[in-house]
Amino acid sequence: MTTQAQVIKFSLPDPPPDVDVLLKHVLTAVEELKAKDVVDIDVRGKTSVCDFMVVASGTSTRHVKSIADEVVRYAMKLDVMPLGVEGEREAEWVLVDLGDVVVHVMLPRVREFYALERLWTVGDQPPDEHELETDAEHRF
Repeated sequence: MTTQAQVIKFSLPDPPPDVDVLLKHVLTAVEELKAKDVVDIDVRGKTSVCDFMVVASGTSTRHVKSIADEVVRYAMKLDVMPLGVEGEREAEWVLVDLGDVVVHVMLPRVREFYALERLWTVGDQPPDEHELETDAEHRF
């Protein structure tokens, strides 16, 4: 007896929404469910995976899952189906891949451990004058 494999088809809206519109919907969704410490990071030029990453914290696993679900609902209002949603079962870190925007919703302890903001923003800020003076003093 053979059974057919289940095929999941994703269709992108034609034309797809502008990345800024998608990002705005994502930020509205996380604000709607009172996510904590929301940060959006422009990663254009650093990776080809996406244009923006949004990192947010939830207060409990239920809160993390609810925020991720709301992101999916808001994306679907634009006819954008997630390319993938990972981590829903444990809900300590849920990743929602919307193509141009990837959303990470985490518990605070998980967020602190992985420090995604630091990873993706290294080198974005020029060193302050104090750091330059200290570096110059150590060279001589």
